[in-house]
Amino acid sequence: MKSAVLTAFSLFASLPLFAQENPDFDSENGVVTIGRDRMFQIESQDKRFSLKPYLMIQTNANFNYYDDEGLDKAYNQDNVANSGFAIPYGVLGFTGRAFERVSYNLSINAAASGGAILQQAWFDVRANDFFAARVGKFKTPFTSAYLTTLGETLMPCLPVSLTATVIIPHSLNAANPTMATGFDLGVMFHGNIASPLFAYEVGLFNGTGSGINSATKTFSDDWGIPSLLYAARLSWMPFGPMPRTQGNASLLDQNKLEVALSGSINVESESESTNDTRAGVEVSWLLNRLYVGAEAYLMHMGFTDRQKISDTFNFWGAYLNVGYFVHPQWQVTARYDFFDRNGTTTDGILNSPAIGFNYFVRNSGLKLSAMYQYVGRTGHATQLDRDNDDLGIAMHSARVQLQYAF
Repeated sequence: MKSAVLTAFSLFASLPLFAQENPDFDSENGVVTIGRDRMFQIESQDKRFSLKPYLMIQTNANFNYYDDEGLDKAYNQDNVANSGFAIPYGVLGFTGRAFERVSYNLSINAAASGGAILQQAWFDVRANDFFAARVGKFKTPFTSAYLTTLGETLMPCLPVSLTATVIIPHSLNAANPTMATGFDLGVMFHGNIASPLFAYEVGLFNGTGSGINSATKTFSDDWGIPSLLYAARLSWMPFGPMPRTQGNASLLDQNKLEVALSGSINVESESESTNDTRAGVEVSWLLNRLYVGAEAYLMHMGFTDRQKISDTFNFWGAYLNVGYFVHPQWQVTARYDFFDRNGTTTDGILNSPAIGFNYFVRNSGLKLSAMYQYVGRTGHATQLDRDNDDLGIAMHSARVQLQYAF
């Protein structure tokens, strides 16, 4: 028996330690892709230790035009608001590997405030290709739009269906949730299962988002389990690992496909008022100069017993992204986004077409992006429903963004 255990352990320990997506590119930091040919990085001769500093600065000019609903002209509220210049990200970080089995990442977003200043802080311990554990603050395993490196999304603004809050006819003691779960604190187990490649991610998170870095959760009064975010994602990549990019001028010779299913439940979320269940399906295809991505997701909200509300709500969203490099430095982009923001029991959805482009300045780390988005409304039963559905969302929005990444 002892001999069998030792044999099994030796086989386990001899498995490959790290599955490289591409030996020349590293995007595990979640912010930018780091090329191996970059001069400023430290690596030991035996490749067991590496330290790679990185930064990303995004500065943009914004124009947002809101329709008249929700504006009070008596107080001189203007249709044009939330416009001007902004810096959404000023990220400084470093990532790397140590002792073969451990990778790590720490990044600070100086443009944020509160707990969100600490954008990421995690270490990852990998036994082999089949099993690894990540602990700290990092991206939750839900939607490729968020799992894409921040500096390499097709458009400067993520889809409305992921970022806008839902609408319910009740007052809660916290902000209504969004579809996306984003960065959070927790632990996640992940690895590759077989060839053709299947990858899994299963994690427990606080469910409080990127703005809180402390332990604030309790046990569920309804279910008797910890009031955490339980999340999982399973992906199929028949041509090898999918690069976490929707457009990189250095990756124009790839043929990668990813199909993924994901789901999560945030137990007693929104200050213990609701249980939010999410599910999603996504497809991403990177073929040379072409990128196509599509996602659909839904969320079910049910109130906790203490709220004494029997209503439940279901919301869904979906979008299609397309980008194409018409020139090695020029990428044109388009997106169509749908969001059933007011729930399936109320007629009407938001539909948001958007167009844009990206220009990658050769050998500089500079990226110029621009986009225009229109938020339309269709299918509402009454004019009041139509007016309420896009409150807080600009009808016309444009952004020009200049990014530097190193």
